[in-house]
Amino acid sequence: MVPSPLALLLALGAAATALAEPLRFVDCGSKDGSIQEVNVSPCPTQPCLLHKGTSYSINVTFASKIESQGSKARVYGEMLHVDIPFPIPEPDGCKSGIQCPIQKGHSYSYLNKLPVKSEYPSIKLIVKWELVDDQDEMLFCWKIPVQITS
Repeated sequence: MVPSPLALLLALGAAATALAEPLRFVDCGSKDGSIQEVNVSPCPTQPCLLHKGTSYSINVTFASKIESQGSKARVYGEMLHVDIPFPIPEPDGCKSGIQCPIQKGHSYSYLNKLPVKSEYPSIKLIVKWELVDDQDEMLFCWKIPVQITS
């Protein structure tokens, strides 16, 4: 029996999902850009298990719909629909893999680190990552579920 094209497609889809990169994410208001891919490494499964005392690599590929001299990242831990600011070492997008000024119609790879401090509580939450342009509008905004663990 020869497997149908649909069966092959479903099997390939399941295999790709098992690799879990790029991540499934929720776009939370990307107005001035469009997200093509979000990667958090290491994060083989979702929700991402973030171990205290570890730093995670963030890579977001996006296309800009506008021109902007610069960009700034804001990161939050969202619990019970409340955004709690989450400090990152380098909020300047132009120092995080993006060649500035940002040009309309160009694609960019935004690279940063997400340090998980040992004093953070062991909890499940949503990481919300925004990158804003000169006008404080969203180049991208994405959310993923995480669990902070020892």
